[in-house]
Amino acid sequence: MQIQLDWISFFFATAIIIGVYSALILLLNRNNQKANRFLALLLIFISLWLVDAFFNASEIYLQNPDFYFKPIYYSFAFGPLIYFYVKSLISNSFEFRKQDWLHFIPVFIQAGLYWILNFQSYAYKRTFWFDIHQPITYRIEFDGTLISLMVYLYLSIRLTSKYQSWVKEHFSEISKVNLNWLKLVLSVLILWSTQWLFELILREFFDQFYYYNFTMLILAFLIIILGIGGILQENISRLGFVPVAENAEADKPEVDPEILSKIIEAMQKGQYFLNPTLSLKEFAEAINIPKRVVSEHLNHGQQKSFIDFVNHYRVEEVKRRLASDDAELYNLLGIAKESGFRSKATFYRVFKQLTGQSPSDFTRS
Repeated sequence: MQIQLDWISFFFATAIIIGVYSALILLLNRNNQKANRFLALLLIFISLWLVDAFFNASEIYLQNPDFYFKPIYYSFAFGPLIYFYVKSLISNSFEFRKQDWLHFIPVFIQAGLYWILNFQSYAYKRTFWFDIHQPITYRIEFDGTLISLMVYLYLSIRLTSKYQSWVKEHFSEISKVNLNWLKLVLSVLILWSTQWLFELILREFFDQFYYYNFTMLILAFLIIILGIGGILQENISRLGFVPVAENAEADKPEVDPEILSKIIEAMQKGQYFLNPTLSLKEFAEAINIPKRVVSEHLNHGQQKSFIDFVNHYRVEEVKRRLASDDAELYNLLGIAKESGFRSKATFYRVFKQLTGQSPSDFTRS
């Protein structure tokens, strides 16, 4: 058998190798063990699905049609695995329950079909392809996967957004725990699903599916990003986020002016903002006010999250130091770190957001 190698088949082969290798690293990584199991399985299943693209691009199918219906298709697992990866990554209290297996019933049926077909004769596979798979099961499988994926992606993005809002309420430095990379990947997956929907329309109405199959190329890029992102991801489940149902959220609380004044005065006089890793819990314990009360008074009395509240004082401290007589003795980044900022990127972004100017422009004005 000769393998036709061009840039497409080589790219698919590379993505498959990276996906499997990343999955093995994730399984051996002690950090984020629960979440890594889901992501590793996702990477393996996506890699197996890309094997089909590789067989097609390298013309293996043309040389040996019996390779069709190999048990490499587990696409109904994509959506649930993404969702459970997000849930287990952000919540330390997450436990996979017996009823959660219900999410994977479609993939068990899908896998069972291909494993049964794998042991049938080529004549039987050919008959099944033309009489059953092409008119019926093919559409159920691919269209069903698309619907499943979009539903679970929506749930995952919503859960990630809740987590990001919670982090802003509880921590003053979130650059390493904000999950922006994951939300970006999930958003790209939504776009990928839209592309898949476009291919579905081409297939159903114009019979052009195989001529416009870009979903595999996009998926190959995403598997690389998922692998790298998962390996580099910090353990954030220890932060204590607990998903709260929307109907369980509290009503808007009353704002006590005295408590709000105490919170503001404590931050100003105590200069807690100089601590680059200051958390809501630490601040609340220091001023002897429950953290829920602090958070509610900042949200509804100041219309600010905890991180915005703290960063306001950090920026004001930077401005004060820049205006002092000894400002020339320090560089800009040094002043930022002395004022409570932990990273250069966060400092530049927050400073421009609050002042409308970059730090360098502000120093020249």
